[in-house]
Amino acid sequence: MSLTTEELIKIRRDLHQIPEIGLEEFETQAYLLNLISTFNQNFMTIKTVETGILVRLAGSIGHYTIGYRTDIDGLPVAEKTGLPFSSRNEGRMHACGHDIHMTVALGILNYFSENQPMANMTFIFQPAEENASGGKRLYESGLLDEWMPDEIYAFHDNPQLPAGTIGTRLGTLFAGTCEIHAHLTGKSGHAAYPHQANDMVVAGAQLVNQLQTIVSRNVDPIQSGVVTLGQFTAGTTGNVIAGEAQINGTIRALTQEMNLLIQKRVTTICEGIALTYSCEVELNLIQGGYLPVENNESKTENFIRFMKNDSEVSFVETQPAMTGEDFGFLLSKIPGTMFWLGVDSPYSLHSEFLAPKEVAIDAGVLAMTHFLTDRDLQLGK
Repeated sequence: MSLTTEELIKIRRDLHQIPEIGLEEFETQAYLLNLISTFNQNFMTIKTVETGILVRLAGSIGHYTIGYRTDIDGLPVAEKTGLPFSSRNEGRMHACGHDIHMTVALGILNYFSENQPMANMTFIFQPAEENASGGKRLYESGLLDEWMPDEIYAFHDNPQLPAGTIGTRLGTLFAGTCEIHAHLTGKSGHAAYPHQANDMVVAGAQLVNQLQTIVSRNVDPIQSGVVTLGQFTAGTTGNVIAGEAQINGTIRALTQEMNLLIQKRVTTICEGIALTYSCEVELNLIQGGYLPVENNESKTENFIRFMKNDSEVSFVETQPAMTGEDFGFLLSKIPGTMFWLGVDSPYSLHSEFLAPKEVAIDAGVLAMTHFLTDRDLQLGK
């Protein structure tokens, strides 16, 4: 028997209460393993990868493998929704909706555990999407190799779309990202004697200003790029010149070429600041597995065609977004499609007030069981 609406909602609320940071998802993993163990095991195999889980459904023919991935980690956000099933883990929240992601994946897995597909299916419950390139870690671990999908699918919830709406596009859906970490070192001193010190507030302020010129003066206006510096830390009090400063931020770009161009400009500007202000600038750029999410053309054309023709699915074609997602790494290795699932919330992803509408869960399970059943029939011919 497939999971009922009430059961799916309970699962989502259980998961919502136990958010954990990437590679610390021990309670989440235990919950998922316990639940999956109650599904039909006749053609199912399970193995764990760090705090993640891989589930293999052996197909009746088994000459091809379809992959489905969900992320399982939460964020270091203190929840303020006031929901009766709010996070029990202080300072942790499923503020990116991964509880919705997991619940839909469980609904799909449960359906196919009761309805054996002709193709093999590999379900990936992936840790550390938010903080440690979990998709890249999983792929490079080699533990996926024997169950490697020939094609793969995943979604991200979208507060701006009506609940249950499916949305995607050909080409790039999400941007590739890169973290910026710049540490400036000069010389601290008394506020009354600036000539005897080397002020890293001034140097840091100039670095912030110059980095903001990259998009306006180095990026083709027809293309897209973002440089956001969200953290600037320096000094201890108002009458002491700061000898150190730390600036952290992010790069977003819809192509890897643009991401690399921006990274190069960030590096050059940091070198210039070091020379101009006679200081040291230690720059650390971290991209890891957060490549642009580039949907495979043929797989996505087929996905869009199916969703448009399914009378039970509400589908819209969407524009690219500067959201980052480490599914981009898996799509660089395995052809497939990422899509949006609308959850209709006035609050954005990563907001402490995010409260997705749960009606989206059934809609996501329905759309993907329909699509994957159709895909399975195509492959079985």
